[in-house]
Amino acid sequence: MENRQLGASGIAVSALGLGCLSFSGYYGSGGRVPADDARKLIDRALGLGVNFFDTAAMYVGSEELLGSALKGRREKRTIATKFGVILDTGGRPAGMDARPEAVVKACDESLLRLGIDVIDLFYLHRIDRAVPIEDTVGALADLIHAGKIKGIGLCEVSSVTLRRAHGTHPIAAVQSEYSLWSREVEDKILPTCRELGIAFVPYSPLGRGFLSGEVKAVDDLPTTDIRRAIPRFQAENFARNQALMRDLAAMAARYEATPAQVALAWLLRQGDDIVPIPGTKHIKYLEENACAVNVRISPDDVATLSRTFAPDRIAGERHGEASGRFVDTEPGVS
Repeated sequence: MENRQLGASGIAVSALGLGCLSFSGYYGSGGRVPADDARKLIDRALGLGVNFFDTAAMYVGSEELLGSALKGRREKRTIATKFGVILDTGGRPAGMDARPEAVVKACDESLLRLGIDVIDLFYLHRIDRAVPIEDTVGALADLIHAGKIKGIGLCEVSSVTLRRAHGTHPIAAVQSEYSLWSREVEDKILPTCRELGIAFVPYSPLGRGFLSGEVKAVDDLPTTDIRRAIPRFQAENFARNQALMRDLAAMAARYEATPAQVALAWLLRQGDDIVPIPGTKHIKYLEENACAVNVRISPDDVATLSRTFAPDRIAGERHGEASGRFVDTEPGVS
């Protein structure tokens, strides 16, 4: 497993990380992962060379599971977590709190749940429009000086907000959705990250499972699965998007790989500053994803996939109305 660097932070991580959202049962498929299963998954990830683990306070129970699984072997493991989302009684996002005092409280709580002394990368999970980003980043900078965190990250941020944040204190990484299926970041935010020397960490690099080819029909998803509320997974949109998968599957067969591996290989070829964090709770898929670093698709095939999955060919928005309202969009973009 090759290593990549998180911007100018000096933090070196595996080219592929592990997203831990699935530990919480957030997709409505079986509930929270048992502690023994989480440890087995982490054990196998470490054996495959994965040393970058991404969680969040919002992923209820995930920080505790990750912390327990890594207990006693913290050295050379990079832990990222996120803060700021306020959950309602049903466990769904209801708002944001990124006030300086809330930043400190959230950090202390995450440190306790993870059972560690310092967080390697601490992300603001979404922008709090009621709090100037300079105030939030200033509080995060104070946590660096206090030795509680090593690097600052921002999630789903616009290029304008990122510049303001970076002017207050260097940002190590930006995390936003990015995959063959979701390429909006290529317009402004990714070029801005590169201009400022900031790493880019794609979440949902397999399009919330769509690019694996495993989701054949929306009705196959559990009734509580959040993907049912995402426009791209609904009715006619899903059928139109499924048509694109035929080309991906055909290319994967030529490389003797899976569609998921080719989709990840495409993403890894977008630049050495890209560190995808595919999530899973199954060792089978963890191993499959990790092997994507060995799939060397040609420049011509990279270009072919880019054309096949051009943004104007994707049907439906990537967010439902409820989650989309928390995204910090570029000025002039609805």
